Amino acid sequence: MRRINNILSLALITSVTLFSCSEQDPVAEDLSAPDDVVAQIAALGFDVENFTVEIFEAGYLVEGDIYLTDQSIAEMGRPNTLAEVEQYSTNNLVNAGGGRVITIYAPEEGSGGGGGKGKKGGGGGGGYSPAMIAGLDEAISRYNSENLSISFQRVTSSGGADIVMTRLSKRDERRGVLGSAGFPTNSGDPYGEIKMSGVLESSYGLSTNGIATIIAHEMGHCVGFRHTDYFDRSISCGGGTSNEGTAGVGANHIPGTPTGATASKKSWMLACTDGGDRPFNNDDKTALNYLY
Repeated sequence: MRRINNILSLALITSVTLFSCSEQDPVAEDLSAPDDVVAQIAALGFDVENFTVEIFEAGYLVEGDIYLTDQSIAEMGRPNTLAEVEQYSTNNLVNAGGGRVITIYAPEEGSGGGGGKGKKGGGGGGGYSPAMIAGLDEAISRYNSENLSISFQRVTSSGGADIVMTRLSKRDERRGVLGSAGFPTNSGDPYGEIKMSGVLESSYGLSTNGIATIIAHEMGHCVGFRHTDYFDRSISCGGGTSNEGTAGVGANHIPGTPTGATASKKSWMLACTDGGDRPFNNDDKTALNYLY
C-alpha cells in the first residue's frame, strides 16, 4: 500500500501508492524481483506492467498489497475468463461451518513485537500504538456488526491465533508500504498474516476510522475478497486502465451485486483510497452476507 497524490494504495483493500519521505535517502536499494519470477506472476494474470513486482519479506509484493511467496505462486492455477462486474471473491473461501470465530493477534507497544506462527514479528520497532489497535478493534467491530457466519476476535497472545498482524520492517515503512495480505488456503482457513505499517497515524495523519478501513481491507483479502475494481484499477487509482486478472486465485462475481464499479460508492475493497473512512456500503454488505 502506498500513496500518490494523497491516494493510498491498498492491495487487498484497493491500492494506489503512498510514498513516505525520510530525511536522508541513501543509494536506492534495488528491490525488483528477478525476471523469471515476474514472468511467472504475469502468467497468473497479475498486472506487472503498471506495478513493479518487488522483493518483500520472504516473497514478493504484487500490485501494492498482495503478498506472494514462491510456494503460493507454484500452487496457483492459470487465469480463466475475466469478468467485469462489481464484487468478487477468490475460489478459496473460509470454511465457516455453523459459525466460526477468527482470532487476530496484534502486538501492542511495549509488548516486544511478537510474530507468532514461527514468524519473526515487530519489524518496525515493536508493537502497535493505541491508535492502530483502536483501528483494528473498529475493523473487527464492522465485520461483527453484520452478524455473519464468521466473526473476528482480537486476542492477546499470538499462540494459536488464526491471523497474526505484524509490523512491517522499518525499511518497508520508510518506502511507503502500508500493508499486505494473502488469500484463504485450500483447506478453508483464512490467510494467516497481515503485515501493516505502524505509522499510518504518525506519518500519514490517518484517523482511527481511516486506519480501520485499511485493516478491514486486508482482512477482506484474508477471507477471500478481491478488489472491487480488480478489472480496472483506474476506477479508484486513476491513470490508465489496469486489469489485475484472475491471478490464479479466482475473481468470481458475487450474485446480487451490481455490474460495474464506481469510486463514489466507496467500497471498502476498492484498490485505492484517500485514507478516509469507508465503512461497508450496501453492496459490500450484500457481498459479505452472500459469502458468509
